[in-house]
Amino acid sequence: MSQPIIRIDNIVKRYGPLTVLDGLSMEVMPGEKLALIGPSGSGKTTILRILMTLETISDGFIQVDGEQLYHMKKAGSLVPADERHLHKMREKIGMVFQHFNLFPHKCVLDNVTLAPMLTKGMARAQAEKRAMELLDMVGLADKAKSMPAQLSGGQKQRVAIARALALSPKIMLFDEVTSALDPELVEEVLNVMRKLASETDMTMLLVTHEMGFAHDFADRVLFFDRGKIVEEGKPEDIFRHPKQERTQTFLRKIIAAGHRV
Repeated sequence: MSQPIIRIDNIVKRYGPLTVLDGLSMEVMPGEKLALIGPSGSGKTTILRILMTLETISDGFIQVDGEQLYHMKKAGSLVPADERHLHKMREKIGMVFQHFNLFPHKCVLDNVTLAPMLTKGMARAQAEKRAMELLDMVGLADKAKSMPAQLSGGQKQRVAIARALALSPKIMLFDEVTSALDPELVEEVLNVMRKLASETDMTMLLVTHEMGFAHDFADRVLFFDRGKIVEEGKPEDIFRHPKQERTQTFLRKIIAAGHRV
């Protein structure tokens, strides 16, 4: 039996007096596709930001790929991680955000090649070859020399996915990647994610309000509320036969709002 690639052990995240995550524990297996659903403010995005080290934890432990994320061994005991350790751990994880965060003054190709050249010391020719392969995969090889302002929202998000993949992460995090898009552009981004899910063994965590996509994409669905996992299971069980009343209420509201589940 393989070990979890992510092990979250009793973590707490506080912002001043507000506790966003309260003693959260969860595991993710290598290659697993996980969908995190729940109302706004339930802590889903906070988990992704913590894994990406964009937020720190107030308490608890996280292991990624067999190593502590926020701690490291020193003189036989665990101490808070230094920046060098965090930098090394970040290389295992890629993240795609709700707002694309592309560099507006750099063309598409430069947006995708910049991180591998800066963080991994990759030669430009090698970085550009890899970038073109990724842009081809997301259907945008013909836009390599375009500037972000010349792209639609869906195209920008596909470039952002290619950019995150350029560092060859073991784990990909997707935070509401379609929520800033016009409805007709959503599908082109979801198609790229479907392709990634079916053609790679990458571990993927997805925070989304696209319940129909979560149903088709995920091996397992976690329903969050108030910083805790209320219910988890296979998509069919969560969406068709939820056991917890809180999950049932949430899904009823989603369906009433016209979303497919």
